[in-house]
Amino acid sequence: MASSERDAPSRSAQPVNPYAAAGVDTAAGDLAVELMKSAVRRTHGPEVLGGVGGFAGLFDATAFKAYDKPLLATSTDGVGTKVAIAQAIDKHDTIGQDLVGMVVDDIVVVGAKPLFMTDYIACGKVFPERIADIVRGIADGCAATGTALVGGETAEHPGLLGAGDYDVAGAATGVVEADGVLGAERVREGDVVLALASSGLHSNGYSLVRHIVARSGIQYGDNASDFGTTWGEALLEPTRLYTQPLLRLIAESGEGVHSLSHVTGGGIAANLARVLPQGTWVEVDRSTWSPSPVFRVLADLGGLALEATEGTWNLGIGFLAVVSPETAGAAASALARDGIATWQVGVVQGGRRPADGHWEQGAKGVDGGAVRLVGAYADHQAHADHAAR
Repeated sequence: MASSERDAPSRSAQPVNPYAAAGVDTAAGDLAVELMKSAVRRTHGPEVLGGVGGFAGLFDATAFKAYDKPLLATSTDGVGTKVAIAQAIDKHDTIGQDLVGMVVDDIVVVGAKPLFMTDYIACGKVFPERIADIVRGIADGCAATGTALVGGETAEHPGLLGAGDYDVAGAATGVVEADGVLGAERVREGDVVLALASSGLHSNGYSLVRHIVARSGIQYGDNASDFGTTWGEALLEPTRLYTQPLLRLIAESGEGVHSLSHVTGGGIAANLARVLPQGTWVEVDRSTWSPSPVFRVLADLGGLALEATEGTWNLGIGFLAVVSPETAGAAASALARDGIATWQVGVVQGGRRPADGHWEQGAKGVDGGAVRLVGAYADHQAHADHAAR
């Protein structure tokens, strides 16, 4: 047989898929969609049209007719380097809840009810079960916040991302009546600032977390005696979701809730300052709470005072609510009934503020009020006794 004949492909052989040869497995992507379909459908009410798999998600906006002047609120975000820990221990079922917390809980800050969300997952290689785990977590978070997951995209980027690498992002849209928008313009002197407990680190400051862990020679699979689990599992504690409890509080309190702040990047002071009017100030009293063990252990490992991490970690406060003094007690009780420990950390002041110390103001482009943290953190037992009362 001639050489040219021997090397010729059989007519019955399957043609080579050049895209697969380049590292993109479209069949794996299709399988991932099949695995996630049921979880996504659980977030759909009658207002979602078209099901899963369309080029665009459709949402019936007829409900807007009930509003005098509906305003759309939108937010987009990701989870950040927390995903590196999920990848390190191959646990991906909670990252989706983190994404919903970062995106949807920003919408409730203005008093808006979330309507729908889309997600985007970029990866080096599609592992269908992993993608389905991530999306199931997103769907669970959407269900918990009353948000429809109407679409998403999984993009395989070989050569740009390693085979085991991925990143996630999302965007959501909500609606609020124009005269119901919360914000700094509603805040008055004498308003009470309530702190809503976080579930842990949430999704901010993980570059510092990972730096501390790496310098300490800790592996994420190592046992963490302080937490009764592995380091990776402790650091993947999912973000607490606040949307539904806060929407209930807004509805029940009339006009008692004036502004809300989601404590994410920048920490407590910077995020509270964004929702205060110019000329006002708040001293947040550290003695009213004790940062949970994860913050204390990490700070000790890094040789840091807790105060040095205040611009990076939430230190136990996931949200802040600025409410009328008449509303404060009932608001704290209502949130506690929803499973969120809530306590007073400060009062909005006006006029000349103390000249000593550092004040946060003008954070993230918003020239609002001024905030600083004062005093010393309570020890863990003292805070537990206070909360019990």
